[in-house]
Amino acid sequence: MSSPAVFLDRDGVINAAVVRGGKPYPPASAAELEILPGVAEALAALRRAGYALVVVTNQPDVARGAQTRAAVDAIHARLAAELPLDAIRACFHDDADRCACRKPAPGLLLDAARELELDLAASVMVGDRWRDIEAGRAAGCRTVFINHHYAERQPAEFDVELGSLAEAAGWILGHSGRDAPGRAGTRKDDMTAVADLKVKVFADGADVKGMVEMYGKPFIKGFTTNPTLMRKVGISDYRGFAREVLAAIPDRPISFEVFSDEFAEMERQAREIASWGKNVNVKIPVTNTRGEPAYALIRTLAASGIQLNVTAVFTLEQVRDVVAQLDPRTPAYVSVFAGRIADTGRDPMPLMAAARALVHLLPRAELIWASPRELLNVFHAEAVGCDIITVTNDVLAKLTNVGKDLAQFSLETVRMFHDDAAKAGFKL
Repeated sequence: MSSPAVFLDRDGVINAAVVRGGKPYPPASAAELEILPGVAEALAALRRAGYALVVVTNQPDVARGAQTRAAVDAIHARLAAELPLDAIRACFHDDADRCACRKPAPGLLLDAARELELDLAASVMVGDRWRDIEAGRAAGCRTVFINHHYAERQPAEFDVELGSLAEAAGWILGHSGRDAPGRAGTRKDDMTAVADLKVKVFADGADVKGMVEMYGKPFIKGFTTNPTLMRKVGISDYRGFAREVLAAIPDRPISFEVFSDEFAEMERQAREIASWGKNVNVKIPVTNTRGEPAYALIRTLAASGIQLNVTAVFTLEQVRDVVAQLDPRTPAYVSVFAGRIADTGRDPMPLMAAARALVHLLPRAELIWASPRELLNVFHAEAVGCDIITVTNDVLAKLTNVGKDLAQFSLETVRMFHDDAAKAGFKL
């Protein structure tokens, strides 16, 4: 049975290219090889999802006499040793050789597909130059263009343009034909039953009565709150609210947030909040209001064994820096605000997939899909492999609609419009 693959250009995709005059060149030796940030994590995520990983690279400097075959082989040996690759295929010809393997010709991809039994139609080519994209298209693959804005011809057509292999991995995992969330034509028997979800649903709110009601539902695995939600329901006594909640919910994780803008006071608040219960995670914002990173505080608290929930995370760089501060021995959450990212017109799926790979470098850290905007986000979080999604009560109320017959839903909607018009006494 054929398997899907991700074909990867080398220089500029896996490792840093040497850019001179706006054009990319390969590293001269294995010693100069610099694997790009997030590459190992992205490849590991793709491998877990069942993709074969094949490097396909043009190395014409060998034919031109500018680099030895031994130097290229040494670079490839290092890549094979450090990354979870299934194969590395290289063309050593120059343009004048008119070979079938030099990209934009698809020979490298076709040969690998035959030898490794790969399904080209289900595969993706990731490259940073027009030759890569045209080779992928010629082989029948989807294509991801990583645009480094080189001073050269750009590819005419591709499926998506992104900035890194980490983003590409997220796009591939979120848009695979097998399990793309929210695709057109989803039927009832395609929907994952709520009871079978791997992603843990945490209720997000500050109404004690509502939180206790959610506590009675077995699929609610934990709780989060924040100062904004607390203010909306009129809470003024932070300790009193927390004690009431913890008395009613003693055995599921609950996150309470610090509210100071000064790191010294944040630390004092964090230590008090952590003392309220073993099921408490302390929410620390990734920066203060002046944009100063909270990384030193995160490192100090995590090293002290305090369970954190690092919140208001929006970028992959922030995820990477937060993970670097956490203690592998201490449980922690990293809350990436996927919903607010979507509010900017960006698809959060690629970032969340890459964030998952980074967070899971730590054995006791979990990734939260925060600020969802609709019920479908629960299934988005499931598809991308998030550990947790925080969901407000209004979104949770829609869980009863999962799998509902759409024709019946249409009829209920028509009846709603009709009843509301009658109750309003409209006349024309």
